[in-house]
Amino acid sequence: MLDRSEVGPRGYLNEDYRLFHLRDSRALKLDYHYHEFDKLVLQLGGRAAYHIEGRRYPLQPMDVLLVSRGVIPLPAVDPGEVYERMVLWISRDFLSRFSGEEADLSACFTRAAERGVHLFRPRGEDRGRYRDLFGRVEEAGSEDAFGARLLADTCVLQLMVALNRDFPAAEGAYRFDPKMEEVTRFIREHLAEELTIERLAGTFFLSRFYLMHRFKDVYGCTVHQYIRQKRLQQAAEQIRLGVPVLKAAGDAGFRDYSVFLRAFRGTFGKSPRQWK
Repeated sequence: MLDRSEVGPRGYLNEDYRLFHLRDSRALKLDYHYHEFDKLVLQLGGRAAYHIEGRRYPLQPMDVLLVSRGVIPLPAVDPGEVYERMVLWISRDFLSRFSGEEADLSACFTRAAERGVHLFRPRGEDRGRYRDLFGRVEEAGSEDAFGARLLADTCVLQLMVALNRDFPAAEGAYRFDPKMEEVTRFIREHLAEELTIERLAGTFFLSRFYLMHRFKDVYGCTVHQYIRQKRLQQAAEQIRLGVPVLKAAGDAGFRDYSVFLRAFRGTFGKSPRQWK
């Protein structure tokens, strides 16, 4: 439940939730990736920013970042800065078990994805309140006394209730590029087709050089990396729904099954048939 490092089987959650309390003094170098679970990041210290679906979120202490499952985040930390944060991975199944018709605990993640705004910045006394809520989850997760698991569940649920009450009215601080958002929207809508730099540049009347460099500046990854991850995401979702593996791969734009297989295993740590 409580871990001090995300290093290891990164990106896989077999429990209901898992909390990491991390403190790094070097720049993070992580692949552009996405998770099959929802994720909260509480910024505690250091200078850091996250690129999420074309928007850059510079974080301030006590900011809460909501990373919905299926979106593609990339952290960027200044070299030499001590970057401290709490990261909570949460299974959507866990949230569903405790949700009802009038209280969907995953609504804040759904709203973040729909609005394209993933940053919640508490104000005033709420800053300390959210630090306390995360701290309770951390403390409960380290106990082994009577009812420890029940107490930990309760702390996570309290945090999620608070976020669902406060996040809808929040205004996020972010930077984005409308033209690059048009490019990524086009990519998502045409994954089954051939998506080359030449085609994208011609469609949006941009030079190849500008498109490649501006996309990397905004998203923190190359156009090719973004397309591959979106194709893998779509294929994984279709396979989970029962679509045959070959059809799911083809519909997502993979023309070579061996290429798809290697990329899928590299991203998910298992074969498509094991995923199914």
